[in-house]
Amino acid sequence: MAGFFLKNKKDRKRKSTVKSNATKLKKSTNKEIESDSDESIVSKDDNIPDIAETNTETAQEKRLRIAKEYIQKLEIEEQEKQLDQEIDKDAIAHRLQQDVLEDVGHLQKFLADKLKPDIENIKKLCGHKLSITSVVISNDNKYLFSASKDGTIIKWNVVTYKKVAKISGSSKQSDKKCHSGQVLCLALTTDFTFLASGGHDMVIHIWNPETLDWIHTFKGHRKQISALAFRHKQHQLFSASDDKTIKVWSLDEMAYVETLFGHEDTVLGIDSLFRDCAVSCGGRDRSIRLWKIPEESQLVFQSNMPASFDCVTMLNEEYFLAGSDDGSLSIFYTRKKKPITLRTNSHKITELSGSVSKDSWITSVACVPFSDIVASAGFHQFSQVLKRLQIFNSGCWSRT
Repeated sequence: MAGFFLKNKKDRKRKSTVKSNATKLKKSTNKEIESDSDESIVSKDDNIPDIAETNTETAQEKRLRIAKEYIQKLEIEEQEKQLDQEIDKDAIAHRLQQDVLEDVGHLQKFLADKLKPDIENIKKLCGHKLSITSVVISNDNKYLFSASKDGTIIKWNVVTYKKVAKISGSSKQSDKKCHSGQVLCLALTTDFTFLASGGHDMVIHIWNPETLDWIHTFKGHRKQISALAFRHKQHQLFSASDDKTIKVWSLDEMAYVETLFGHEDTVLGIDSLFRDCAVSCGGRDRSIRLWKIPEESQLVFQSNMPASFDCVTMLNEEYFLAGSDDGSLSIFYTRKKKPITLRTNSHKITELSGSVSKDSWITSVACVPFSDIVASAGFHQFSQVLKRLQIFNSGCWSRT
């Protein structure tokens, strides 16, 4: 027993010796590691001045610089976006304002300086057998319709200069879907929905301008139809006749509305714009009348010249142009009964004897509504384009 305890005691002493040795080794190792780390720290501290000498910007300063550059870039992009948005808003606002003014008939366009006639680009379209009496063009400038004394109506493609379709006349009075005589006038709605035609047979035919299919026929005039005009952006039709009357028609209901009396001679021309009114010329009664439909009233305009008014066109809602058989052009203002501008001998024709021909009367006038361009045609087979300068002040003219 004693030997057993002695043996165990020896073993315990050995174990403690090993443990103490291991403890001493661990301590010495830790001391060595600490000394190495101290040397490395000292060496790193020794290298810090060298890095500072090679790179003067610290990491914090670099981060700050990159952040500032990025913010500055974003600010520039945002400024460009805001500028583009402001430009777009201004353009859109200007366009909307122009559209509103155009819809109400207050937009004035100046096109004369941009007009450059090119004789080489004039195209000749042939298809009628007799004289052409009336021509209208669609609002999108794609199609043109022409009427003739041969009783036909032809639709032309303005882009290809080719004939698209034709409405033939008939010598039979019983044929209700075509003209039985000369076609003297045409009118086309701005939305390309209805085409109206009138002539010697005293009726007004309504056609589909897309297909030239017959839609309806209006009757009521006692003599030939001399002029037709649609109200802009409306389906209200005005017809003038040799029976000295003007009739108003509604194409939405395909019905007669009323008759306007006042002219004392053949009504040769009529025109209308946006307002519910029309202007007409009465030929030998030497009067131009502005018809106010809602008020059921009329304004009478006359000139000091003895000539008759054979044609008229509205320049805008306040001014209109009339042509006379003595070759004069007159501009009227709705608030004055006499012309504010008079141009005599507009189509002067000098004969060999040196005298001015009496046959130089104005047979037709037209204009680009709400612009400074008007056109007139004379009896001697030539036309001219005139530029109105400062019409609202003095009504000056110049030839273009």
